[in-house]
Amino acid sequence: MNPFTGIVAASVAAFLFALNGSVSKTVLESGLSSLRLVELRSAGAAVCLVLAVLLTRPRSLRATPRELAFLGVAGVVGIGLVQWFYFVAIGRLPVGIALLLEYLAPVIVVVWVRFVRREDVRARVWGALVLSVLGLIVVAEAWRGLQLDGLGVLAGLGAAVSLAAYYLTSERGLGRRDPLSLAAWTFTAAAVFWSVLQPWWTFPWGDLTRAVALPGPLPDVDVSAWLLVLWVIVLGTVVPYGLILVALRSLGSARTGLLGMAEPVLAAVVAYVVLAEALSPVQLLGGFVVLTGIVLAETARKPPPVPEVVQPA
Repeated sequence: MNPFTGIVAASVAAFLFALNGSVSKTVLESGLSSLRLVELRSAGAAVCLVLAVLLTRPRSLRATPRELAFLGVAGVVGIGLVQWFYFVAIGRLPVGIALLLEYLAPVIVVVWVRFVRREDVRARVWGALVLSVLGLIVVAEAWRGLQLDGLGVLAGLGAAVSLAAYYLTSERGLGRRDPLSLAAWTFTAAAVFWSVLQPWWTFPWGDLTRAVALPGPLPDVDVSAWLLVLWVIVLGTVVPYGLILVALRSLGSARTGLLGMAEPVLAAVVAYVVLAEALSPVQLLGGFVVLTGIVLAETARKPPPVPEVVQPA
């Protein structure tokens, strides 16, 4: 596949994910709880992904009982919890800062790989850790007594840990099945998890019929909350995830991950235009330092050694 196609796909996915932050925050401010929004997002995305697999490669959905247990854990932790933590974070923090916290996941992955798996990593990982910590201190303006909401920061860090778990479990899962069926299973597991915790017959369906005033450039336009939720499911989840699969096939995981680093920056710009969430120049500097650390972490893992081919005598 042409690398240009992968670059375009990854860039559009980053923009859609970034825009989804502001759309999701608007939904949350309309009265729908973060728990119910993540339930809707998981269930809607699961239906779309399962249908896509059934129409293209239905046999890939087969799974052994042992694999189902793994997929269940990966879906609950890596999909269900990361979404919930993220929604809590954007409800209490500027969208750009919430995403910066979530995107510390690559740093956590590299630390896990180095100290738990005992794999070799490049020395730049230490620079990544230092830059990430220093950048977060600047973003939070810690010298002023921590200007950010404490629960929001904890939720953002929880999203980072859950996303790191998703990266690690997906890396293992992709060794056994294709990305589309893996996504279908993990989103289904997340949907089942939230449906058990919050049965659908208790869902406040009336919250979806509320008229929500659009922020930013369209303050006089009202839409139903369910339209914004539909955006979160389709254009904020299914479409960008599909574009990421295209990018992974064309560029590989490393380059796709690096292009994904544009998401926090784009999210901050969108939130400024739509939600009037302005970051101070010092916070913007701190965000740049954090992004630098994340990029270093993304490139710190060494590729596995290529086995030597022994020529027959």
